[in-house]
Amino acid sequence: MRRAYYSDTISDFQKRNNDEILGKLAQGNDFSLEQTQRNAWLEEIRILKQVLQPYNGSIYFEYSIPRMGRRIDVVLIISSVIFVLEFKVGEKEFPTYAIDQVWDYALDLKNFHETSHHSFIAPILIATNAKVNSAVISTTLHNDKLLIPIKSNEGLLSQVLADVLNFVDGDEINSTLWESGRYQPTPNIIEAAMALYSGHSVQEISRSDASAINLSQTSDAVSEIIQFSKENSAKSICFVTGVPGAGKTLVGLNIATKHIDKDNDLYSVFLSGNGPLVDILREALARDKVQRGKERGQKVKKEAMSEVKMFIQNVHNFRDEGLIDMKKPPIEHVALFDEAQRAWDLQQTANFMHRKRGHSNFHASEPEFLISCLDRHPDWAVVVCLVGGGQEINTGEAGISEWIEALERSFPDWHMYISSRLTDSEYGTEKVSEIIKGHKKLHSKMSYISLSQCVLFVQSMCHFW
Repeated sequence: MRRAYYSDTISDFQKRNNDEILGKLAQGNDFSLEQTQRNAWLEEIRILKQVLQPYNGSIYFEYSIPRMGRRIDVVLIISSVIFVLEFKVGEKEFPTYAIDQVWDYALDLKNFHETSHHSFIAPILIATNAKVNSAVISTTLHNDKLLIPIKSNEGLLSQVLADVLNFVDGDEINSTLWESGRYQPTPNIIEAAMALYSGHSVQEISRSDASAINLSQTSDAVSEIIQFSKENSAKSICFVTGVPGAGKTLVGLNIATKHIDKDNDLYSVFLSGNGPLVDILREALARDKVQRGKERGQKVKKEAMSEVKMFIQNVHNFRDEGLIDMKKPPIEHVALFDEAQRAWDLQQTANFMHRKRGHSNFHASEPEFLISCLDRHPDWAVVVCLVGGGQEINTGEAGISEWIEALERSFPDWHMYISSRLTDSEYGTEKVSEIIKGHKKLHSKMSYISLSQCVLFVQSMCHFW
């Protein structure tokens, strides 16, 4: 799976017919090609063929930022600079939202793309019909090789590229190595994510009653499993069950932020297929970060959202990243899947991969593929499935039984930690009981947490080998 709809050397890009390039872009597009998009691409191609004549390097149209679910109009690698171009074809002004857009793209590359961390990044907003005679080029106050967004029109773009290249001084970027960069947050982002919950505990962000205590105990039980797995080079999966409102999301977020240690290469991620939930969680935590920054006299608006993106991600973006290199493990050793029963079954996954990702022979359900991504680690990994009870399983959703069957089928060496209630009818796991009974190394010693108002269960002592 390629990260860009179209990529090429600048010299070969110049030689190719415009319709050929457009065809490649249309082929990579997941959606129906609207006339406006087609016309915009043709304008971008025309403009770039004019301004890039003096240069060697690489060009990427519709470049997907690792895990972020966002696509940059055009990325250019020229000499020591990564140019991030956002086109507004026909636009006469520089809208604030568009400036924020190209700035966000540059921040995402700087913070989350491994081979972009230490390079100069120049975000440029091109409003093709805007009136502008000159461009201001400057770096941020952080001395991090990130340039402040540059405003340009069509006629000025050639001069902007030249001015940026004269402004910076760095080593030439190897495009092949740059393309191989994986998702890997910068150390300062790791520290920021850890600080995001500073002064907050599970007890403090939930009700101050028995349920809060049990949320903390559940988090501690999962942390013990993570510690055991790390110390023993083991791979483990843990199922945390609970009715809606029990606090599973709080448990997941607490674990994701708690198990981050840049010095020991420990990363965790909270994953959800619920796009609105991801957006709400990110926004809530970012606003909290901004507010606390204001109280200290700091301006952290953009940085706050970038920090939150590190450990709260859309599960489909995580999955798609795993398709790019089917052997390379993700940066995280711990992955928490919210509403794990909603993961897709084999048919739904195979159909999507064929229609949208170009994989015609995909033979894994979403649970099996997601586990396989963590299984690529040579030492240890932990998957935590947060399972909601009493909910209808929709067409195409695999249910929890597929996670269990995937382990039996493809990952028999993984340790499995379960709740005693996982086999209850409300979790739709009638098949699980049969699989569990047939396990030769089943340890029956159990402990679970039960609440009067909401219920969370975790088996912290029992595992299958």
